[in-house]
Amino acid sequence: MDFSALNPVALMVTLMVAATPIMLAALGELVVEKSGVLNLGVEGMMIFGAICGFAVSVDTGSVWLGIIAAMIGGTLLSLTFGFLTQYLLSNQVASGLALTLFGLGLAALVGQSYTGIKPPSFPKLDIPFISDLPVIGPILFSHDFIVYFSFIILGGVWYFLNYTRGGLILRAVGESHDAAHALGYKVVRVRLMAIAFGGACAGLGGAYVSLIRVPQWTEGMTAGAGWIALAIVVFASWKPLRVLLGAWLFGGITILQLNLQALGVEIDVAYLSMAPYLVTIIVLVIMSADSKRASLNAPASLGKAFHASS
Repeated sequence: MDFSALNPVALMVTLMVAATPIMLAALGELVVEKSGVLNLGVEGMMIFGAICGFAVSVDTGSVWLGIIAAMIGGTLLSLTFGFLTQYLLSNQVASGLALTLFGLGLAALVGQSYTGIKPPSFPKLDIPFISDLPVIGPILFSHDFIVYFSFIILGGVWYFLNYTRGGLILRAVGESHDAAHALGYKVVRVRLMAIAFGGACAGLGGAYVSLIRVPQWTEGMTAGAGWIALAIVVFASWKPLRVLLGAWLFGGITILQLNLQALGVEIDVAYLSMAPYLVTIIVLVIMSADSKRASLNAPASLGKAFHASS
């Protein structure tokens, strides 16, 4: 077994690619949870966004239209969840789980005729001379545009939550929807906008998987990325900048286990494949050990239904 065959630069590049869909979905879910809503349907929105983006890209020949379609698909699915939980006051946990199952089934149905088809290629940033620089060039200046866009979203979410009036209102709704309602803020409207944003981010993350990371359609290809994104929100203590650290951690574990398989490490493939999910469980157990600290960081109204008459 020759570990020198592992190229650190190539590993870093692939790590950023692997982390991007998880980071996008986690950022969307973080905004949703900051509003006091717990949406466990991230996996369903991601896989539905993946097939929407893939199908539209193949049918139109435009990856940009595919990206837009994926975001719209994720948003529509998330607003279904929003209608059930904010207007019909359905249980958020049950509705989120149902959304995941619905998204998985609907994506499998729509994707039946797209298996084995190659989508249009997605352009990458290529700056003359700069992209060819050793180490820095491949790591920083040779990615596709969605990687850079994910960092823009990260900075935008951080700035919005911490330095804007809209972010303050969102956090107020998440901390105490009754107090926010008493001050005249439209709690349901704020939460629906947050849910729609979360759906768009999840759909974009799904499209990244089917159009860029693994440019093909395979049923269930998100492979639990939505559940990992949910775990990252807890791991990040509901802080946007920590989402990047969490996404890189879990993305790195995924890339590492793939490279170890390629090197022929004498560990059963099944154990290597379950490594990212095992680490997810371990991290959540560690984070949950200090229940007081976890409760301080979590929005106080998370998962609680809002009754306007209360």
